[in-house]
Amino acid sequence: MARTLNGQSPRIALPQGSVDSHIHVYSPKHHALPGGPDLPADVASLADYRKVQQWLGLNKVVITQPNAYQTDNTCMLEALKELGDNGRGVVVVTPETDEATLQHWHDLGARGARIMELTLGAVRLKDLLKVNAKIRPLDWTCIVQFNGREILDRAPLLNKIQGDYVIDHHGKFLPPVTPDSKEFDQLLRLIDKGNCYYKIAACYESSVTGGPDYQDIADLSKRIIAHAPERVIWGSNWPHVSGSPEDAPNDVQLLDTVMSWMPDEKTRQAIFVDNPNRLYWRNER
Repeated sequence: MARTLNGQSPRIALPQGSVDSHIHVYSPKHHALPGGPDLPADVASLADYRKVQQWLGLNKVVITQPNAYQTDNTCMLEALKELGDNGRGVVVVTPETDEATLQHWHDLGARGARIMELTLGAVRLKDLLKVNAKIRPLDWTCIVQFNGREILDRAPLLNKIQGDYVIDHHGKFLPPVTPDSKEFDQLLRLIDKGNCYYKIAACYESSVTGGPDYQDIADLSKRIIAHAPERVIWGSNWPHVSGSPEDAPNDVQLLDTVMSWMPDEKTRQAIFVDNPNRLYWRNER
């Protein structure tokens, strides 16, 4: 695992039914595919994650297809079979994926499609609307990641998305903008349209100020949380594969930092329970 569990618990207990909306799982029996990064040196399995899940006090999880496996969702779908109704998946869907395959993935728990413009992503923004059209009959969600510095240019495309979508990893502004910037104002306008969500995850990947406070990302997230708490979800981004294992954050400390951005129990209930359930377990609660 990325970090050895040490018995420490979060300072504030998570609400019952809390969801981790972004993790990855790997298995040594599934090899990395060309076009993506290598598997992490310390391969992180679902069994490893279950220990972290218990440690943090989480109940449900959304697995996101890692870039290492590109368009082969097999490893993640195997994990979904083990999780049953407590797990959901964000798979890679291409314009060529057929309806029967999508329905099979849906039956296993897939509820979203990943669009990744950064870090060797398998499906890029150029195919976003084609993928969106593919998944609409199943009422799935698009999860979109790109350099947020480009959001003014990307907004016309994002405004064409039908149904809900998630802007990943704090908007992934590289480097972070300020909360009063025109780029961040554009993000708020997208959220105000009513079908855009903001995912708190992996602040360490884009922060310039660094931990443990990640003040530059904290400032952005606090503004979103104050503006539209009903449009925010959270993910641990476990097992933190963007750096070396020894540089991986302590999951409890990172969760404590994130929770310090939320003013009260009502907000935590929305971000950790209500919002992700609305996205990934809709009509099934």
